[in-house]
Amino acid sequence: MISKRRLSKSENKETLMEDASKARKQPLSKKTKESYASNEVEENDTIFVRLLKTSGLILKTGDNQNQLAVDQIVFQKKLFQSLRKHPSYPKVIEEFVDGLESYIEDHDSFRNCLLSCERLHDDEASMGASYSKSLIKLLLGIDILQPAIIKTLFEKLPEFLFKSVSSDGINMPRLIFSQLKWLDRIVDGKDLTAKIMQLISIAPVYLQHDFVTSLPEILGDAQHADVGKELSDLLMENTPLTVPILDVLSSLQLDTRFLAKVRQLVMDKLSSVMLDDLPVIIKFILHSITATNALEVISELREKLDIQHFILPSWFQASQIKLKSKGRASSSGYQEDNSPNCVMLLFDILKSTLRYEKVISEAWIKAIENIAPESEHQSFDLAMIFIIYSTNTQAKKNIERVLKNKIRSGCIQEQLLQSTFYIHFMVLKDICPSILLLAQSLFHSQDQNIILFGSLLYKYSFNFFDTYCQQEAVGALVTHVCSGNETEVDTALDVLLALTGLNPSAMRLNAVFVKGILDYLDNLSPQQIRKLFYILSMLAFSKHHEASTHIQDDMHLVVRKQLSSTIFKYKLIGIIGAVTMAGIMATDRSRSTLTQRRVDLSNEQCKQVTSLLQLVHSCSEQSPRASALYYDEFANLIQEGKMTPETLEWIGPTIFNDFQEAFVVDFCVVPEGDFPFPVKALYGLEEYDTRDGIVINLLPLLFSQEFAEEGGQMTSQEPGQKLVSPLCLAPNFRLLRLCVARQHNGNLEEIDGLLDCPVFLTDLEPGEKLESMSLKERSFMCSLIFLTLNWFREVVNAFCRQTSPEMKGKVLSRLKDIVELQEILEKYLAVTPDYVPPLANFDLETLDVIPHSSSAASAKNKKRGKIGRKRKADGSKAPSPDTLSKEDNSECDAMPTGRSQLDKELIGKKVKTSVSLQNYSAFFREMDIEVFSVLQCGLVTKFILDTEMHTEATEVVQLGPPELLFLLEDLSHKLDNMLTPSFTKRNPFLKNKGNRNIGFSHLHQRSAPEIVHYVVQLLTPMCNHLENIHNYFQCSDAEDHSEVGGPGVKAQEYHIMASCYQRLLQIFHGLFAWSGFFHIGNHNLLYSALEILASRLKQIEHEQSLEELVSQSFNYLQNFHPSIPSFQCGLYLIRLLMVLLEKSTAPAPKKEKIASLARQCLCRVWSHGEKEKSSIFNEHLHDMLCIYLEHTDNVLKAIEEIAGIGVPELINSPKDASSSTFPTLTRHTFVIFFRVMMAELEKTVKGLQAGTAADSQQIHEEKLLYWNMAVRDFSILINLMKVFDSHPVLHVCLKYGRLFVEAFLKQCMPLLDFSFRKHREDVLSLLETFQLDTRLLHHLCGHSKIHQDMRLTKHVPLLKKTLELLVCRVKAMLVLNNCREAFWLGNLKNRDLQGEEIISQNSQESTADESEGGTSSQMTKSKATEDGEENEASDEEKEQYSDESDNSD
Repeated sequence: MISKRRLSKSENKETLMEDASKARKQPLSKKTKESYASNEVEENDTIFVRLLKTSGLILKTGDNQNQLAVDQIVFQKKLFQSLRKHPSYPKVIEEFVDGLESYIEDHDSFRNCLLSCERLHDDEASMGASYSKSLIKLLLGIDILQPAIIKTLFEKLPEFLFKSVSSDGINMPRLIFSQLKWLDRIVDGKDLTAKIMQLISIAPVYLQHDFVTSLPEILGDAQHADVGKELSDLLMENTPLTVPILDVLSSLQLDTRFLAKVRQLVMDKLSSVMLDDLPVIIKFILHSITATNALEVISELREKLDIQHFILPSWFQASQIKLKSKGRASSSGYQEDNSPNCVMLLFDILKSTLRYEKVISEAWIKAIENIAPESEHQSFDLAMIFIIYSTNTQAKKNIERVLKNKIRSGCIQEQLLQSTFYIHFMVLKDICPSILLLAQSLFHSQDQNIILFGSLLYKYSFNFFDTYCQQEAVGALVTHVCSGNETEVDTALDVLLALTGLNPSAMRLNAVFVKGILDYLDNLSPQQIRKLFYILSMLAFSKHHEASTHIQDDMHLVVRKQLSSTIFKYKLIGIIGAVTMAGIMATDRSRSTLTQRRVDLSNEQCKQVTSLLQLVHSCSEQSPRASALYYDEFANLIQEGKMTPETLEWIGPTIFNDFQEAFVVDFCVVPEGDFPFPVKALYGLEEYDTRDGIVINLLPLLFSQEFAEEGGQMTSQEPGQKLVSPLCLAPNFRLLRLCVARQHNGNLEEIDGLLDCPVFLTDLEPGEKLESMSLKERSFMCSLIFLTLNWFREVVNAFCRQTSPEMKGKVLSRLKDIVELQEILEKYLAVTPDYVPPLANFDLETLDVIPHSSSAASAKNKKRGKIGRKRKADGSKAPSPDTLSKEDNSECDAMPTGRSQLDKELIGKKVKTSVSLQNYSAFFREMDIEVFSVLQCGLVTKFILDTEMHTEATEVVQLGPPELLFLLEDLSHKLDNMLTPSFTKRNPFLKNKGNRNIGFSHLHQRSAPEIVHYVVQLLTPMCNHLENIHNYFQCSDAEDHSEVGGPGVKAQEYHIMASCYQRLLQIFHGLFAWSGFFHIGNHNLLYSALEILASRLKQIEHEQSLEELVSQSFNYLQNFHPSIPSFQCGLYLIRLLMVLLEKSTAPAPKKEKIASLARQCLCRVWSHGEKEKSSIFNEHLHDMLCIYLEHTDNVLKAIEEIAGIGVPELINSPKDASSSTFPTLTRHTFVIFFRVMMAELEKTVKGLQAGTAADSQQIHEEKLLYWNMAVRDFSILINLMKVFDSHPVLHVCLKYGRLFVEAFLKQCMPLLDFSFRKHREDVLSLLETFQLDTRLLHHLCGHSKIHQDMRLTKHVPLLKKTLELLVCRVKAMLVLNNCREAFWLGNLKNRDLQGEEIISQNSQESTADESEGGTSSQMTKSKATEDGEENEASDEEKEQYSDESDNSD
């Protein structure tokens, strides 16, 4: 097939010149020309030759050019005059043309006539055109000769159509056709057009292409319409000519309707065109768009244009041929080489159009925005979003909005983004800066999914683009890390970490940027510091690290500098960084082949790791807090498997011996010292002989620490003596047990004695001695209990995964000890204000943590308490006066001497305050996620052995309600922290940004999907607990539980079970509300969770769809509703059901069920601990009422039921009673009901479509009925302010009253415009009712002004303006319906809520006998004409109008 050539105007000229130059021989000098001239002149004596010669043109024979002796214009003028003045004119024209035809019978002569003439005198060229025309072109410029010449050319041209190119390289058809271009005038345009189109129909394809593209250069504007019609017909018949035809149509002046028709023809062919033709086609479509049809055309183009269909096959074919033969040139090779160029050309056209055509740019954005969520978005859509963002600066905000909405709705996900970069990376590479700018903007969002999408943009930009783009991406990520925004920092570090793992060599080139973050460590949290050092360590110590030795040197320098710092905060940073480095050094160097898991470290490598750890240990041993942090960080490395066996072999015995020497003593050893309390070994799980057994030496250590703080005697201890602090007990044990578990594959038999060993304590139960204890003694007891609790929590963390029944039983026993100790601790904390416990989490975030206190005395001395207890929170009681201790002690002062007086006041008044241990969560050791495997335990039989290891007795242990509540509360807090986006739980202004994550450092080392996977595995035991609690409350309801609310064990048990119920529902809700379920990679987790719930009803025999699983899970959970013990539980259950419905594709059938359940909660009497006056209950009631009104099928009916039935019952009931229909509606909760009903009423009518006159009569009647109901509800609600006239109620009336009137103006008044004639009675009744309501609003404005309540008066101006607009709008409606005379206007007097007139200066000057009826707007139906007759006046419609002149004060 002959390849098609598309030539522009300039290209055609160049081609002709080339053809002509090839045909010529070597140019002759002037002398040569003159010598040969006489021998080569045409001697024919025809009139054709004679007239040419007399006019100044000499014909030559052979290959010589015709010679022009005069200027071209002079020649044409002479020839024209010769013909006109010839005696035989006009017959001479025919003779002249006959002579031409005879002359061009010879091929050489014809060729000479088509080629440019030669000038005899070169100096004439400066006077005329620089380009000499051919003889034929000169003759075509003479009007009287043009038709005949054209006819001759078209008769001659078919002879050459199917001949091959001659030896001289001239293409005769093209040369002949070029004579018609750029003529000054076309004599007969229609005839020429017909001839050309006829010629095109018979010409070969390659000539057709040239002939079509030459049309704009031949025809005049008058012929454009005819040519356009002919070309459109040809377009339907001849697909190969699509490109040239469209190219020509774009250059012609055509009617827009005609272009639209052609555009539709092209659009229908779009799926079958070739890639080479696509740029021209797209250009034509875009240039034919107008402002009115832009959106429609772009939407259709987006649907039919499949760029991926063109790109992927060509790239695949190109890659295959490149592998087979790199240098072979063929037609297929041409196609492969052209494919990327065509794609780039296509996108260049799109970029150019979008940059300069604002209409197309906006339409394309709108087309992408209008894609339905259920439709599949294409990679081309995302590429166009990036292109528009880069080319149109004005559309950036709009693009960001559309993209964010698509990400939120789940339409654009990671897979689509990845395919976009894979398919269009050559195009996107050119706009890399704009993509990075878009990613930076997305990072500033509050939506976690949007931030994640921005991180993916950075990641793919780094992976797909060149070195420059990689550098820009890393620089932008470093900027995010240094921004100080917690979410940005976390996400940016995660991206850097992922890039380091995917492409370490490229990241190593940009390590200098990452190192710059070390200057901003003050703003990073511990987890962020770990990530940063992990990234730098991977770049410095990974394989082939010879090129990264400078990074190693910088890392060592920074870490050593921080470890030796006198500022305590930087020392802690150094510990985190050094331990992280040690982990990478040991891990990365130990990787080997697949057949051998690890390779022994060399002595030198092992020495580097151990020396770094020894450095950290030596720099932290004089500070308990630093030592504890070192133990925790080291334990994290072991838990993550980043320590080699060689390192553990070295460190294991040291850890074991250090722990045993510091904290473990023999049972028979009696503690020596002047202790304030008798020391006892308590909480042992087995009976010990005095000769053996071990005890945790806690109280003596704590006492010695307190003694060292105050007396200072121990500061002069021997230099070699180690400092032992009880703060390090739990962290040191965690390091020990993880080291042992790592070395023995999880077996802890070597240290199982620590599970049941007792602790040296004293009698902790306060009893009556609490009142006689000093504040110092109570603080000591609080610290002792905190340390004991943290010891037990770490013991449970350690042994919870042991499988033997005896171990499980002991773990359950320790959980009971924890619950018991927490109850004792609450009693001490209640009478110990401003107490700051010893630290348990030693991250940087806890440096400024102070527990919340609720006592009045605490608030009075809050400042002094923080200062006085700083040392205890610091935990750094170093005996030697080194600089580190000076730094710590410089931050705190001594306890104020007035503490004893406060102590006496507290004891004398017997202050009892409720203390929530949740406020002290930062001072408890974190429970590992594995602890919750205890939830799977049923009844555990524990064997009690005698001295000879024989079973002496058996004891059945089970997880009791208090222990269950303890575990569920902790799990609930973990899920809330891990699965709920951080932006939904913003901290107060100036509050420490890291407080939210305190106590969750171990949890944050796992990903959210890992946590969800673990919780899904716990769903079965949690469902068992949920069903057991459900049965418990069903049995309690069946019995006469009148004493449940009273004091006693049963009331306490009831309360604990209710709390467990609530926590279980919270956990379920937190799990299923996780936004990560929408990610395609987590769908299997969602299926697994729903299958567990669905299987509780019936056995799942076959694989079910998601919709079926959601429905069955919904049915399972709603069965718990009858047994819920509290209003709060009911709310969480309904929220859980709503979250499940979000996963459904057809939630409508279940929405009414949720409304029914919510109504049951509102109509139920809650007799167990629900406090109506509490803010928490009010919030829950507000949420429940919103859920009910949002999900019910008839909002107006529901509002009317509450306002028309429930509220009157409340009004007629005693003061402290409630509504009988809605027991939750009381005088305290009325304002909540009122606010929600007004808001939902306004929201409902605002969402109602106004309707048009074209709607059917039935639709008009339905909407009019709907508005009658809405106005009736509004009237009922607004009249309630006469009874309930408190400030909150009046505020709601002013706010939502105005919004309702505005909605009435926008939505209802257009309906009344075209409903008035047919439904006059209904419209008048509606307006009468609404007029009374607006009059009450007017009275409320006057009431607000009289009482000068600024909170109310700020709403008055907008409300009055809206009421005035209503009056004008009603008048306009009457004028529209030819009832203008039925409306008259007067001034409405100002009155208060009781209807009493408000006397003002202006009103006193008014006429005394003026009545309200005479001053309101009235509309009488007697003025409305019907069928040409007037009816008698019957009713009147009053419209209020508030005159500001009467209200001015």
